[in-house]
Amino acid sequence: MKITFCCTDTTPGPWLEGLRAALPGAELSVWQPGDPQADYALVWAPPQQFMDEQAGLKAMFNLGAGVDGLLRLRLPPGVPVVRIEDAGMAVQMAEYVCQAVVRHFRALDVYESDMARGQWTFYKPRVRRDFPVGVMGLGVLGQRVAQALQHFEFPVNGWSRSPRQLPGVTTYSGAEEFDAFLGASRVLVNLLPLTPDTRDILNAKTLSRLQPGGYVINVARGAHLVDEDLIAQIDSGHLAGATLDVFRTEPLPADHAFRTHPRITLTPHTSARTLREDSLAQIAAKLVALGRGEPLTGLVEGSRGY
Repeated sequence: MKITFCCTDTTPGPWLEGLRAALPGAELSVWQPGDPQADYALVWAPPQQFMDEQAGLKAMFNLGAGVDGLLRLRLPPGVPVVRIEDAGMAVQMAEYVCQAVVRHFRALDVYESDMARGQWTFYKPRVRRDFPVGVMGLGVLGQRVAQALQHFEFPVNGWSRSPRQLPGVTTYSGAEEFDAFLGASRVLVNLLPLTPDTRDILNAKTLSRLQPGGYVINVARGAHLVDEDLIAQIDSGHLAGATLDVFRTEPLPADHAFRTHPRITLTPHTSARTLREDSLAQIAAKLVALGRGEPLTGLVEGSRGY
């Protein structure tokens, strides 16, 4: 079994060591232009040259849940692409979203600002039933987030392309129920995959349909959000603010308007990081399953974009 590693901005040594321990019989290498054909590949943001030269792969493993960057390339026809399904990211995402929701709901961001100015203030406690949270995208990460939010007793709505049922969650699906989902939500959490259909989905039209005083949490992709539309909705008073972890350009430019907006909280694409040990265990198990001819989960459907 020949496995090649082609991951931009990723130190290969620890990944290869982990694979070597899990698959002692495998032949491992870091891809270089002109290398011979491998059987399998671990990739993250590979160049087009890699795809052109490694057209005979039996399968390609993407080191992350998001595959939008990979699908922009010309992929070798017939080569299965397998994404990381969880590998420790779901609990991280649940932690991140819950802290963002609670921080806004409890006005902790306002208290923090007041204290920094030397003010000792109190605000009327808010009521949870007035802060229904809508989760866009009910895959592995979205389901975990929706379940975690219920522990804090927020009403939780969920929207997905196709119908899903989750205990304790009011679910909506398809384009025909999207407006109803938005209107039922005051806090909006975006966990959708980035596809041609979802690009720019957070725009003036959709954001205006959230309940007054709405709040946006984007932890999916920066291209889901029309930046200037978010700022306009906040400045108009319809939205109370936003927590953003992803951006159209990363790192976020120093002169971007988000940097100085008082009601936007920023983090550097760190809501859920790929955990190496968990990912390696998942990949190794799937490589063994492939060798046995067993079906795999996490296969990417190019027609859907995820």
